[in-house]
Amino acid sequence: MALNTSLPVQLIEFDSADEYIPEPVAPPTPAAWVAAGGPRVGIHTSIAGSAINALEIAHGLGANALQIFSANPRQWWRERETARIAAADAERFRARRHELALGPLVIHCNYLINMASAERVLRARSMQAFHLELIRAKALGADFLVLHPGACCGAERGASIALVADGLRQAVRGLKLDGLRILLENTAGQGTCVGAEFAELKRILKLCPQLPLGICIDTAHLLAAGHNICTVEGLDETLRQIDTAVGLANVHVVHVNDSKMPLGSRVDRHDHLGKGHIGLAALQRIVNHPALAGRAFILETPIDKPGDDLRNVRALWKLVGRAIEKPKGKVRDGFVVRPNSDEKKPAAAASGVKVVALKAASARGKVTPIRARVAKAPEKIVTRRKFK
Repeated sequence: MALNTSLPVQLIEFDSADEYIPEPVAPPTPAAWVAAGGPRVGIHTSIAGSAINALEIAHGLGANALQIFSANPRQWWRERETARIAAADAERFRARRHELALGPLVIHCNYLINMASAERVLRARSMQAFHLELIRAKALGADFLVLHPGACCGAERGASIALVADGLRQAVRGLKLDGLRILLENTAGQGTCVGAEFAELKRILKLCPQLPLGICIDTAHLLAAGHNICTVEGLDETLRQIDTAVGLANVHVVHVNDSKMPLGSRVDRHDHLGKGHIGLAALQRIVNHPALAGRAFILETPIDKPGDDLRNVRALWKLVGRAIEKPKGKVRDGFVVRPNSDEKKPAAAASGVKVVALKAASARGKVTPIRARVAKAPEKIVTRRKFK
């Protein structure tokens, strides 16, 4: 068909005002805790009863950051029971956390997860459990999810490290993490645990370049693994080794714990600040070291008697150079847990006191057993948190 060239051609002048220009995407609003600035001092608190309880406890203790378990850390969970946090509950948690300006929020993974094992059933359960951890962490708006790499359980060490990386990739598949970062924690080197050597953590990071990974450093683990962080020279050398292996820029959280066990013991036992083999002077150098500026310092100290959490939080604030007012009234510790076996029936029988088991918390993310001594005297709750 021939084109008719005799028709007049009308030229339309371009008017820039008619052009559609989409509105620019607003930059994300910084979290309340980021806007608050300053050092971040936190402690691990319990979600028993409700996850919001952990926020209230941390705030009441004077912390401005916190770490929690998202479910019972010593049980395998059924997906239908614990995978999904109700949207309304998650929203209330996020809103209350914003009001209190608490952050970062660190979630510690289930202790049973072992990505380094080649045993098929354990490996499958570990990957599934970690996948569920990611789902819950996203729902609660967590900033970091801390994971112990696992133990070889007789397998060749190099192969186990590769299994950890593969397990991470498999568990994350299909999920958008939306700012959530996975942190691998250094270990004390107990048994066949992976992660006491910085080179092992380096290899896992290298095998997962597409994942948002980072590192969590535990001071008690460092000492037990043979790093003499008690001296100025030893601390500088340890930080140099970390920087060379994984990069200090990848260290986002520091678990600040004293150690009941000495240098090179390869045994993981936490102690109150200033009561263990690290000591207050060394811990003060750690939290004020320029190479660790801007990191979140999280306590995982034990509870041997009521008020221990408050004492450790106040001690950590003092180490970073801040004094906080002692809260008025009674302040809860982060956990209420079962006393040692030698503190139960034998001791009670000797004193003529009857031991009564109180209502246990449910298995959904709650530290269960609570026991009280009932006698003529006012009720006394025996509390203890044993943190490795």
